[in-house]
Amino acid sequence: MGTWRNVSLAVTAAAVLALTTACGQDNGNASPGAQSVANPAPADGYGYGDGEKGENKAAAPKAAGQLAARDDAKLGKIVTDSAGMTLYRFDKDTAKPPKSNCEGDCAKAWPVVPAGTATAVPGTDASAVGSVTRADGTKQLTLGGWPMYRFAQDTKAGDVKGQGVGGTWFASAPDGKKAAPAGAAPDAPAPADLPGMSVRKDPKLGEIVVDSRGMTVYRFKKDSAWPMKTACTGACLDKWPVVPPVAKNDTTGIIKKGFVVFDRPDGVKQQTIDCWPVYTFSGDKKAGDTNGQGVGGTWYAVSPQGKLVGAPK
Repeated sequence: MGTWRNVSLAVTAAAVLALTTACGQDNGNASPGAQSVANPAPADGYGYGDGEKGENKAAAPKAAGQLAARDDAKLGKIVTDSAGMTLYRFDKDTAKPPKSNCEGDCAKAWPVVPAGTATAVPGTDASAVGSVTRADGTKQLTLGGWPMYRFAQDTKAGDVKGQGVGGTWFASAPDGKKAAPAGAAPDAPAPADLPGMSVRKDPKLGEIVVDSRGMTVYRFKKDSAWPMKTACTGACLDKWPVVPPVAKNDTTGIIKKGFVVFDRPDGVKQQTIDCWPVYTFSGDKKAGDTNGQGVGGTWYAVSPQGKLVGAPK
């Protein structure tokens, strides 16, 4: 019994030391909320992965009810459920024949929309509404043959935080095609995927980190890396969405030390670099924008080493 206990204590101590070392600390106190990515989140644009021991399991799926179309200034008509939540489609699924390829961790980040009694968007062809039988035997709503999902990080009606995630997830139009403004090709191929995180050479800022969409990644000076804490909550997250977890092997040029997942107090999982929580900026409209740089004297782009770029000394 004594031998077993000693081995168990040694293993626990090693785990704590690994996280401590990853965050560049030597005081032996693991930061609450930090999660190692030894078993990383999927690299398929899921948004975030499962917690350990089955934590963060998806809630029971909600019926879509009366579908509606919302006009979005950038995306055109977007399908929503009866609660106003955006519905998405996944490029790795198929419509002919309908087939969902989002299972396991993917379905926790992207809850499926059950077929149920969904009613077509008024004024659209009701025959576009259908269903597909998933591997677990449940029936999932389809539009134009494409399986429909919600995004777990959309927290209120009108959110479209899942748009473009991983270059494979897109808000759905009423016919199941990708939502697109009038005059744009509605089902144009997705842009070539970037890694989950990579480095871009900005002409003014130098090397900065970007996400899988090429959007600039930022840090908040009021956050803390040790202990790992966030000062961006509530309405702040509408302007500064968190960067969802990224697998270490889905990065290029980014420091691996302290590349861990932060379990935020609001339940959202957030990627960190050198243990600093990282974000994007809603004011950046296209890849390459750096409109968040220096906002309020507290928000700055991130270097590949996790440092603030261009911040006053």
